[in-house]
Amino acid sequence: MKRAQHFPSMIGLEKMALGIYQLSTIAIFATMPFLETLTNKSFLLYTGIAIYIIGLALLILSIISFSKPSNNGINQVGLYRLSRNPMYVAYFFCFIGISLLVQSFILIGNILVFQISAHWVILSEERWCIEQFGQEYLLYMDKVRRYL
Repeated sequence: MKRAQHFPSMIGLEKMALGIYQLSTIAIFATMPFLETLTNKSFLLYTGIAIYIIGLALLILSIISFSKPSNNGINQVGLYRLSRNPMYVAYFFCFIGISLLVQSFILIGNILVFQISAHWVILSEERWCIEQFGQEYLLYMDKVRRYL
């Protein structure tokens, strides 16, 4: 848990992005209880459920992989062989699935703010990883995409 809670020190606009990231996360979860889920058997209902389930599966797999870093500390197993940030990708899938289920423009707006600010947080995490792991992380960056 300690590794998952670590945010590297932020510089410049990254500080603001982290604040926006945290506020947008709160906004996403705070608005969800007030949104009505689709109940009619429609394409959006089934698509939303499918995307949400994919997101949950990706999240579970990425958490399992995150808990088993290589000896050098860099996560390169499981989904981390395909994406340097599978948890963020999983969150995006979950949130998009939910937004299809509730059809809320407010939620979609919060998700967009979340994703844009998360990108800045990811850039700071990558800077920290380069400082921490050096050439090994740069090689990993060359082999594995940031998202998909």
